[in-house]
Formats: sequence, C-alpha cells, structure tokens
Amino acid sequence: MSNLRYLSPEWISVVAAKVAASQQLQALAAIHSVALTQVVTNTPTGDITYHLAVRDGIATFGAGPAPHEDVRFTESWETAIAVSTGTMNAQEAFINGAIRFSGDHQRLIDAGDVFAALNPLFDEVRTTVDYQW
Repeated sequence: MSNLRYLSPEWISVVAAKVAASQQLQALAAIHSVALTQVVTNTPTGDITYHLAVRDGIATFGAGPAPHEDVRFTESWETAIAVSTGTMNAQEAFINGAIRFSGDHQRLIDAGDVFAALNPLFDEVRTTVDYQW
C-alpha cells in the first residue's frame, strides 16, 4: 500500500474497508449502538468530518457526520496528528481541552470494546500514512 495522506478521502476509504471487513467490529455492532462524528479543524484542505457508526449488526466508517449521531469530537489538525502519531495521549488531549466532546458520554463509555477493536485497524493503516500535505 502506498502512503496515504492523513484524513484524505483515500485514507477514509481504506479505514472504511478495514472496518467493513472486521468480523470483530461487525459482531460488536450486534450488541452496541453508538455513532460518533469526528471533526478535524484547520487541516490543509479545511475542516474534515468523518464518522463511525456501530449499530443494528453493522459497523461503518465514512466521510461526513454520523447518521443519528450520539457523540461528536472536535479537534485541530495539530491535535489530530499528535494523537495519531502518539506524541499526545488522547486522554491528555481531553483533559487539556484540545479535544472537545459533546453528546452521550455514557454511550461512549459503554462502547469501550468497540474502540479497543478499532485500535489495531488504525495501527495498521498508520504504517502507511503521510502526515505532510
């Protein structure tokens, strides 16, 4: 796989394909119901919005806001890169206000195993990511 620009349409497509192919995420979608939207502001191409939806036995990832959004995260381009590359811990980013959260906090907590299942997919994609635009 050639290098993907972080948060590009191609990056979103690759992550979407991995989510769709993940038997673990599809199985978790049968027992969880959460849809989250991620907004990354001030990227080199403007604001970028993508989503993860896990419900009714189907896990999907794609461009744009989540249908029936439960949770929304907003962060800057710099924060998104720092968290993705591991130079900033996501929990620290929440605590210091670099990532803003709105929505159903409990639904997010209840779906912790969904996010744990996503980590290896993001780790795999991260090995091919170019953070310079």
